[in-house]
Parts: sequence; structure tokens; C-alpha cells
Amino acid sequence: RPELLALVAVRCADWAEPVRARAREQLSAELDAAAAVRLAPLILRLGGRRRGGFALGLLRDVLRRAPRERMSPLLASGDRAVRRLGYGLALERGLLSAVELARAAARDDDTVVRARCADAALAAVTRDDAPQVLDALLGARNPLARSAGVTALRRLDQADRAVDFLTDRAALVRACARYVLRQHGTDPLPWYRTRCADPADPALPPGAAIGLAECGRRADAALLWPLLDHPAPGVRARAAAGLRALDVTDVQRMRRLLDDPAPGVVREATLALLPSADALPVRWLLRRLDPARPPWERLSAWRLLGAHGEDVRLRAAVALLGDPGEPLRARALPVVRGALRWGAVRGRSEPAFAELLARGRALLE
Repeated sequence: RPELLALVAVRCADWAEPVRARAREQLSAELDAAAAVRLAPLILRLGGRRRGGFALGLLRDVLRRAPRERMSPLLASGDRAVRRLGYGLALERGLLSAVELARAAARDDDTVVRARCADAALAAVTRDDAPQVLDALLGARNPLARSAGVTALRRLDQADRAVDFLTDRAALVRACARYVLRQHGTDPLPWYRTRCADPADPALPPGAAIGLAECGRRADAALLWPLLDHPAPGVRARAAAGLRALDVTDVQRMRRLLDDPAPGVVREATLALLPSADALPVRWLLRRLDPARPPWERLSAWRLLGAHGEDVRLRAAVALLGDPGEPLRARALPVVRGALRWGAVRGRSEPAFAELLARGRALLE
């Protein structure tokens, strides 16, 4: 009975050798392509067992001989492991065209499937199907597929199209675009400098600011500082990230971004200021933990206070134990609990430290 074949597959990994042998004989006789597709999720999980290799090997052997149409359910399965198996066998058998592979790389949500299909699409693309392959890859939402498409531009003598991806939102894609242009004899740095020259340009893409930093020099910070006042939050955030990448930080100029209304800008400014956190007054940062402030500003203050050292971090953590905001309180709890442990071990007796520990212990209790 077909419905009992799943139980037979399970018994192929049974601890008892007679049961195991009989089940393997039965599965070998009855596992056809249709049953293999149906039982693939189960057998893949059984494959992780001590004696699960037999059923998994049999599954692969059957699917290697299965008609192409039988493979389609595997490629569309909601089970990631099943899709990996399906695409792996389809690639091994050469069942998919470059266009199909490119579309899979663009659509699938599994990184392994994306990578394998993108690589295979690049290896199989020809000038005849290049437009469809490039459309699928370059228009993909995931950066891995887009980067594969950009890389393919060089091989297909369309390197000039890489300019369109110099400001891509993903660093991987921007890097591939710069590589393709350099191989074509074009230095992307002057392009970035020209693109960032007008700090009031409303059409400036955020990727231009960070792209300039990725391939520029410290002197290019002069083009990024004015972008901290750009009307688009994305540009301000990427400009702050670019200044950090160039290792150029003016604490006072960057500090004002901690009050930016955009969470992304505050996050990037915080990252840029962390190495110089000692230059920010502790009392000022503690006031920024006020529950009336936006959550991202409070998180920024917590991170910057933590960079001041253990004592200041503990002071901030104790202040947050009674906080109504669960995310910050969750960050503060392990700090206080840890301090209560290592404080006793280290035997610290400073009055201020002892008072903090006492307050923390009382709040925890």
C-alpha cells in the first residue's frame, strides 16, 4: 500500500538489522519517481540519522532517473532542504536553462539555492539568452543575484551598464560594478566625486555617498560632510557611514546627528562615535536614556555609555532596571546581574560602586 511506504522508509533506519534489511528491500522495490517526490521531506530528515544514509542514497538514485516534469514539485517545495536537493540534482543533470536558473536565483529565498543557480546561470548564459538572464538577475531584490548579473556584464561586453549599479543599496553589488568598470578601463572614483559634488541634489542616491567612501581617499570626506545636511535620511545615514569608513570623525559635528529624526542616521552616527565615546559627557548621555525620548535615541545613548567602560555601563544599566521599555531593560538586566557576581569576586569596595550594586540588587529583588 503506497500510504505505508513512509513507514517502510522510517524502518530503513531501524536499530534491528532484520527489520532494517526487510524495509530496505521493500523500499528499493517500491520507490518510484512519484513516491520519491512525495517522501523526499521525510527521507531527507531520516538522512541525518545513524542508519539513514541508505534511504537518502536510494532517493537520489531514483530522482536522477526521474523525468524532468517529476522534478518540478521539488523545485517549488516550501521545504528548503527539498529545494536544495531538487536544484542540486537538476543542475547535475543539466535540466534547467540559463534563463530558468537566473529566475530561480532571483526568486528563491534560500541563500544556497540562489548562489548555486546564479553561478550556473553565469556559466550557461549565451548571447542569445543574455537579455532574459540579465533582466532576471539585475532586477532581483536579493543582492547576490544582482551582483551575479553585474558580473556577467563584463563577459557579455556590456560593461558600461555597470554604471547604473555604482549606487546600488548593497555593498556587494557596488563592489562588483566597480570591478567591472575597472576591468573595462574606467575608474569609478571620479564618477562618485562628481555625483556627490552637489549636496543639495534631491535625486542623489544614498549609495553614491557610501560608494565614494568605499573607493575614495580620506580627502574625499570633504564631499561627505555637507551630505550630513541632505534632506533625504538615507543620504545622511550613508554619508555618516562613509565618514566612518574613511576613519574621519569630528565628534562635535557628528554628535548633532544623534538628534536626527531618522533612526538610521542616529544608528550610523552612533557607530561613528563609539571609538570617541569618551569625548561625550556621561551626564548628557544618561539624560538621553529618558523614556520620553524616541527608542532609537535611547538605544544610541545606551551603546555610547557602554563604550565608557564597566562602571558607566553599570550606572546606565541600574538606571534602566525600572524602565518601561522592555528592549532596553532586557539589555540592562545581564549587566547588573553580571556586576553582582564579579563585584563580589573582585572585592571592589568603592562607596559609589557599592551603592550601585546595592541599588541594582534592590531593584532586581
